[in-house]
Amino acid sequence: MAKMIHTMVRVYDLDKSLSFYKQALDLDIAERLDFDCFSLVYLRNEENDMELELTWNEGAEPYTHGTGYGHIAVAVDELEKEHEKLTQLGYEPAEIKEFFRDGQLLAKFFFVLDPDGYKIEFLQRHGRYQ
Repeated sequence: MAKMIHTMVRVYDLDKSLSFYKQALDLDIAERLDFDCFSLVYLRNEENDMELELTWNEGAEPYTHGTGYGHIAVAVDELEKEHEKLTQLGYEPAEIKEFFRDGQLLAKFFFVLDPDGYKIEFLQRHGRYQ
């Protein structure tokens, strides 16, 4: 059986990305590996077993996401509180939406973009989204 351990995104401004992920998701640096032309930074918090790897490459232009990237999703206890926090930090989260299936609430969520334009979905803990 395989265990998922991290997902990686390439970032243009490492300091700006580290600030965003700390403020928005409370992710701390678990390990930082700096090399001559690039850095690998692994982020996590106490609630996560899986890590987010930020890869910074010296001299790179801002990255494009192509047509394959969708989003990273996180579950939170108080969706409205997280939305307000991100708004106050100036990150401009999208409006909160509710998604129903067969008349039952499936998900309550919003999206926000990180400094490189990667979508982060915040979901209210509910049902399968724990």
